[in-house]
Amino acid sequence: MRVAILGAGPAGLYLGYLLKRQAPQTEIQIIEQNAPDATFGFGVVFSDRALEFLQEDDPDTFAAITPHLESWNDITVRHRGEEIRIDGIGFAAIGRLHLLQILQQRVRSVGVEPVYNRVINSLDEFGEVDLLVGADGVNSLVRRTDEQEFGTEISLLSNRFVWYGTRKTFPTLTQSFHNTRYGDFNAHHYRYSADMSTFIVEVDEKTFFHAGFDRMEESEAKRICEEVFAEELAGETLVSNRSLWRQFPKIWNERWWHGNRVLVGDSLRTAHFSIGSGTRLAMEDAIALARALQKQNNDIPAALAAYEDARRPIVEKLVAAADSSGAWYDRFPDHMNLSPRDFAWSYIQRSGRIDPERLAKISPKFANT
Repeated sequence: MRVAILGAGPAGLYLGYLLKRQAPQTEIQIIEQNAPDATFGFGVVFSDRALEFLQEDDPDTFAAITPHLESWNDITVRHRGEEIRIDGIGFAAIGRLHLLQILQQRVRSVGVEPVYNRVINSLDEFGEVDLLVGADGVNSLVRRTDEQEFGTEISLLSNRFVWYGTRKTFPTLTQSFHNTRYGDFNAHHYRYSADMSTFIVEVDEKTFFHAGFDRMEESEAKRICEEVFAEELAGETLVSNRSLWRQFPKIWNERWWHGNRVLVGDSLRTAHFSIGSGTRLAMEDAIALARALQKQNNDIPAALAAYEDARRPIVEKLVAAADSSGAWYDRFPDHMNLSPRDFAWSYIQRSGRIDPERLAKISPKFANT
């Protein structure tokens, strides 16, 4: 069987590894338009119990990744100069580039060498293949080529965000909110290594234009963000890496496959970064697709149908939670008139997955104070 995978992010690399591991005779081609060390952003965060979903079926990859995770059990919400600690909400993070390097090693260990720095302009360039996988992210060529057949829906949240790093490390995943002369700001910040943190700055649409970010040089925007979050940064600076203002794209496809073409990861659907599930969803897509191909003995239509049937209920539930969380952030200034404690309650219940009863069980210190 010949498989072409467009995109060498976590979904594409991990799928290539799984398919070659379970069927060494499979011919696998992975094409990526960027360099192997190019990546957008800094760290990625995993919710709940990190990558334990790998432990049973793929202990080697689990063992390769977990020593490099930074983990914590609480969330901190900073509002009106107060810090509210919410206990029992576990997260783990790793540098995105580091994760890609580990997955590159995994796929090479089974004899697959991804091709980098190659731009594909037409899917015809792949020639005759049995399966073509779109693992090429939010701007997926595979999806765009057959948008009507996939039933693609794309919309943008109104907020703008910019993804920085910083050498200031933080003991927990922290959400900081400030009302300033420029407008309202939020920062999602968490450490992903012993000496680096992700620092995502988010503003509502009103603030974005009032502050003039739409016409501002990148260096000036960074300076203003450093000014707004000077207390959190404690003398450190922000580090840029293609750090441009963006709107979060909500992507959904009514159909996950068409003919011999199938979507995984952000090509298929996006989950707002505030719930920390995007990378995990992508890797779980790869697991489900590889498993379906194995169970269906490489009968492509049957395998793709089985992949969608198995994953859709799980994905729909998670995306609904991500959409609710994203909607809360899209109007976060509306909640900032709340007291710090009430604000923290609003924040922790934003996705609809945690109600007061569940919160009392998992976060007893916060719930009982």
